[in-house]
Amino acid sequence: MSDNTVNSEKAPEPVGAYPHARRVGDFLFLSGVGPRKKNSKEIPGVKLDEDRNILSYDIKVQTHAVIENVRLVLEASGLGLEDLIDTQVFLTNMKNDFKDFNKVYAEYFSVESGPCRTTVEVGSLPTPIAVEFKCIAKIK
Repeated sequence: MSDNTVNSEKAPEPVGAYPHARRVGDFLFLSGVGPRKKNSKEIPGVKLDEDRNILSYDIKVQTHAVIENVRLVLEASGLGLEDLIDTQVFLTNMKNDFKDFNKVYAEYFSVESGPCRTTVEVGSLPTPIAVEFKCIAKIK
């Protein structure tokens, strides 16, 4: 591991061959962050069948969990949510989930001091989740 990679001991393990984040100059680039729990395949707010197909999910619960995981990765670099400058959000069902996602997001970030944000709908994500963030933070 090079000295510019960041791996939080508190955040869930990446699902592939990548670090939680990488420092480049004055910026910290986070890899995609989902709602999973550390050391578990449990996904907050998701009910799966025996084949791990999604039966139901709660976008609010998942959004809170994603933001908590982002916070854990940032803390591993001595940063906090207030240091985010850009957030890309991936939702699997924009029509049904955007309104509730947006309400939860607004509990953490404001128009005046929050990061820039882009939200897009995607067909699926690598694990049975409904929301994932990709973030950039400014290093102090």
